[in-house]
Amino acid sequence: MSLLRPGPPPDAELLIEAGAHYLRPPIMSDFKVWCLLRSDSRAFLTPWEPLWPSDDLSKSGFRRRLRRYARDRKEGRSLTFLLFNARNDDLLGGLTLSNIRRGVSQSATLGYWMGERHACKGHMSAAVAMILPFCFDVLNLHRIEAACIPTNTPSIRLLEKAGFNREGYARNYLLINGTWQDHLLLSCLAEDYAARPDAVSPLVEGILKDFL
Repeated sequence: MSLLRPGPPPDAELLIEAGAHYLRPPIMSDFKVWCLLRSDSRAFLTPWEPLWPSDDLSKSGFRRRLRRYARDRKEGRSLTFLLFNARNDDLLGGLTLSNIRRGVSQSATLGYWMGERHACKGHMSAAVAMILPFCFDVLNLHRIEAACIPTNTPSIRLLEKAGFNREGYARNYLLINGTWQDHLLLSCLAEDYAARPDAVSPLVEGILKDFL
């Protein structure tokens, strides 16, 4: 765990770091590298994502995306992060905690994407290992859910390696790439993660007043 990296940019406000990676919310200055990585990875990503809006890779589309992220965060509904290589600050992908529910649920849904040239190198496994203790120890959630298209074997393996357990199968669960797709449902509970001997303890800096 590194203690040397300076705090997040003022408009990002939150930084999660462990080992060779860090997570922080996207900011407007990320647009060029985000756009390039998404554009280069389009064919790789589209089978697993909702249809992209026609202006998805435009600056105005990115600005609108940031406004939505800020609104959802203010309302305590979701947190969106970009994943970076801490050694060179390269953008690698992204991760979202959505559908955050409090009350008797204390749960959230985990989603993520990885740039094609960075895939299958352990980066997202590291990101998930960082976000789980943040969910359980900082946000005080009890349950993290995830859903995978059954043919997405690498993602299923990643989640199971991180401590997620298969719970069910949902027919036509999400509209992905223009088609309703079945999904495998998985979850990780706070007690599941606490029992893991390889649990990560990331450095967390920033303000989370809307979530605590």
